[in-house]
Amino acid sequence: MDIGSKELRKRLSEILDRVARGERIRIVRRGKLAAELRPVAAQMRGLPDLSVFRAGIEARGRPTSQLVIEERRKARY
Repeated sequence: MDIGSKELRKRLSEILDRVARGERIRIVRRGKLAAELRPVAAQMRGLPDLSVFRAGIEARGRPTSQLVIEERRKARY
C-alpha cells in the first residue's frame, strides 16, 4: 500500500496496526517514495541468543565476587 505523508499522520495508529499484522506500507512524499514501514522480523522481537557468545568467553583469574570482598575488607582497615 502507498500512502502520502499527510494521510499517514492522520491515520498513524491504523497504519501501525496494519504493519504489525504483516503489511508493508510505502510512504510517498511529493510523488516520490520516501520510506517504507514493515513488520519487525520475528528474531528481532526478543532478546538475542547469546549462548554462543558466552561459550566463547574464557574467564581467567579469581572470581570478581572474591575480588570485591577483598577490596571491601581492605577499605575498612
